[in-house]
Amino acid sequence: MPEPVVISDYDPAWPERYEMLRGRLASALGELAAAIEHVGSTAVPGMAAKPVIDLVVLLASKDDLPAVIERLADLGYRHEGDLGIVGREAFATPPGYAAHDHHLYVCAPDWGGYGDQIRFRDYLRAHAGAAADYAALKRALAVQFRNDRTAYTDGKAAFVRSILEIARPTSG
Repeated sequence: MPEPVVISDYDPAWPERYEMLRGRLASALGELAAAIEHVGSTAVPGMAAKPVIDLVVLLASKDDLPAVIERLADLGYRHEGDLGIVGREAFATPPGYAAHDHHLYVCAPDWGGYGDQIRFRDYLRAHAGAAADYAALKRALAVQFRNDRTAYTDGKAAFVRSILEIARPTSG
């Protein structure tokens, strides 16, 4: 049976947990990482979320992926491939961590989803009303789709798209 979708109240320890994970990754990856970001709902202060830290590493060069896979393997991360999202690679949590303590993704410098994740996070950080609306939606979806993570994720898609449309950079 799949693990149920559970939304927790904001935990002030989440940023500290991210910093610990980020430090370990930064030490291992060095110049291969252009950025290591905390994304997802745990990155929005005060917001309810699944209690999983989402980290995304932006590669300095797409050619660095083999070296990054090797260095992450030294930390116990297992490369899982792109899981259907071209330009973003997933890594399984190393042994010794809770099974879903954190999710780690590595993306190519030209992967458009990276900018979307940062814009979405930053918009919610700057707009408490939108963050509250998103948290309420997630809580409702977690009840409705407790044992169906795909339906839970799909249920958030329209909200995410609407925020990305508002937060889209303007040209000019």
